[in-house]
Amino acid sequence: MDDQEFNQLLEKYAEVVVKVGLNLRNDQHLSIRGNVDDAPFIRKVAETAYKAGARYVDVLWDDENIKRTRLQHADPETLTTLPDWLYNRYEEYSKRGDAELAILSSNPDLYNGIDSDRIAITRKTLYQKIVEPLRKYNNYANWCVVSTAAPAWAQKVFPNLPEKEAQTKLWDAIFRACRIYTPDPVKAWEEHIQKLDKYKNYLNAKRFASLRYKAPGTDLTIGLPEDHHWGGAQETFKNGITGTVNIPTEEVFTMPHKNKVDGLVTATLPLNNQGVLMEEFSIRFENGRAVNFSAKKGDADLRKLIETDENAGRLGEVALVPNSSPISQSGILFYNTLFDENASCHLALGSAYKSSMQGGVDMTDEEFAARGGNKSLIHVDFMIGSAKMDIDGIQADGTREPLMRNGEWAFSV
Repeated sequence: MDDQEFNQLLEKYAEVVVKVGLNLRNDQHLSIRGNVDDAPFIRKVAETAYKAGARYVDVLWDDENIKRTRLQHADPETLTTLPDWLYNRYEEYSKRGDAELAILSSNPDLYNGIDSDRIAITRKTLYQKIVEPLRKYNNYANWCVVSTAAPAWAQKVFPNLPEKEAQTKLWDAIFRACRIYTPDPVKAWEEHIQKLDKYKNYLNAKRFASLRYKAPGTDLTIGLPEDHHWGGAQETFKNGITGTVNIPTEEVFTMPHKNKVDGLVTATLPLNNQGVLMEEFSIRFENGRAVNFSAKKGDADLRKLIETDENAGRLGEVALVPNSSPISQSGILFYNTLFDENASCHLALGSAYKSSMQGGVDMTDEEFAARGGNKSLIHVDFMIGSAKMDIDGIQADGTREPLMRNGEWAFSV
């Protein structure tokens, strides 16, 4: 594509993010988190947001190379340091009900060769000082996560191409996955959301007690809380705005009961967690807890992730995605959870979303846990789906219903 065409597509992408993802309202503040490589797209989003009536657009810039440099050379005693203003910034936006856009386009190999203990320290510090204290503002305001074709990420996805060609090809894949090539991308998203709504409504009406997964390397039963709620595509926030939190998205999801997961599950795609790559790993669960796990690559990192806190080895999300999703059918391994999770059924280690339980957003942590909700510092998705995956929904009386066969929906809506 030439520069003019690319610029037009970038404008359409920004429009989808602002109108569909964030559903930005007139007079809202918008906070954007992104890397310096994301600058061209961030500028388009800012322009679109101001045209939509944004009061103020604020960008928190990051630089992956500086992150790596810190882990390489900083005194280990300083790795628990984070400035107070960082939390205060997020809290100010959260209290006010402002919109937030996060751009995830990290280099999957960013921390290759870095000591896993140092990585674990900085990750845990971020969770303890920023993520966990901000959970009290969950669901307060509209937010969205998207990606751009950053150079290092593009080279990982297309290693045999020169950097510029790799970026162009990754942008093409992003635009296709996000329906940007359609004549009216916003309308295409509205139609897609309606379709996902039909699947989640069907599952909510069924009230399954558990799910049974069968595939090569996987034999797993996941119990569901009595009051679980299936979500997908859109979420309504306490500020009254309904948005699409992930662009792209192909999933419907709910929460497992934290104590009712048993069996073996094998990942079908690599997991890139904040610049650390884990591949070909399996986890065995008993009574909800991971009791055995190993990875061909990133084994020590997987262990430290699961041992982040006492509940990091339990599940917080179960998501269903057909193998025929556009992202799966692209045949591209993205090494980016936002995309790979929408190519495959997946699970998440760590915290459950309170919105995945009826009335959950208004529960205390203790009430949520008593109903089966997991609380942890982490929430990390990993992919388990394939064209060989079968899933049954099981009622409380033991009645079974096929939900997926060979990776595809086994029912019509």
